[in-house]
Amino acid sequence: MSIDDAILGEEVGLYKTLLESTRAIPWKIDWATLRFAYIGPQIEALLGWSPQSWATVQDWCDRIHPEDREWVFNFCVSQSQAGIDHEADYRALRKDGQFVWIRDVVHVVRNPDGSPNALIGFMFDISERKRTEEKLLDMQRELEELSYKDGLTGVANRRRFDKVMDVEWREARRLRQPLSVVVLDIDYFKQYNDHYGHLQGDECLKRVAGALSGALRGPRDLLCRFGGEEFVLVLPDTDEGVALSLAWRCLDLVDKALIPHAGAANGNRLTLSAGVNTIVPKEHDELNPFIAVADRRLYAAKERGRARVVSDDMVSREPEP
Repeated sequence: MSIDDAILGEEVGLYKTLLESTRAIPWKIDWATLRFAYIGPQIEALLGWSPQSWATVQDWCDRIHPEDREWVFNFCVSQSQAGIDHEADYRALRKDGQFVWIRDVVHVVRNPDGSPNALIGFMFDISERKRTEEKLLDMQRELEELSYKDGLTGVANRRRFDKVMDVEWREARRLRQPLSVVVLDIDYFKQYNDHYGHLQGDECLKRVAGALSGALRGPRDLLCRFGGEEFVLVLPDTDEGVALSLAWRCLDLVDKALIPHAGAANGNRLTLSAGVNTIVPKEHDELNPFIAVADRRLYAAKERGRARVVSDDMVSREPEP
């Protein structure tokens, strides 16, 4: 062996030692045979599979999570065939059946004609990073949920109402379906606060919100605290008759909650008034005037004696027996 060969051998050994002492896992695949020419011994510590068990690309493919396997394989093959360096994040199967998040960073070694000759890459364990990302996403989802929730009563807030109404309005117009709203307000709530105090007033709002939640029929119905002592029920794909019945159900649910109200002018229990509006939106109709009509009918109910529902501009309808 010449001195040059000896020096070269020492350098190769040094580079190999450096590669195998890092946490990154080096590997090489021969493109013509799709066989592993090399994979670092660190792979066994991470995934439990010995380096000798990584013989072909099929071994790599079989050790990818079933939900990730197809897109990762197709992406890496297409990028490699095009001679494009690339990287992919996926879940890799451990020998014990658990999964670890891996980032594969791939360099394509090309022949003089541009065709792939070999793939050289590094695998990185990014499980901790993924756990951190998931925690951040959970926090973001929680903050978003809180931003749409009324802090006192726990029902949806005005921001959520605006967002949902915009979506349901467009959907009702597209499908030519009825959309209804019920605007509800606690009767003599100022007198309630004056008599019981504002802390008890807050508890009252919570009890009313809890009672009204019982009127919801399914996931598309939405109860919102509109502001102060006013609540709104959003009822997609609901005609006037059903909306009217649900409005009276709201009043009945609060009545059955038996919330005392010594300051009420018409009894000793807390009551609600409600205004209802229904529309099948057409192209020229607008959302805000639609809501304003329901709000106007609410105040008509107040003027006509409270504890009632107004569903048109002329008539205050009593519940059916």
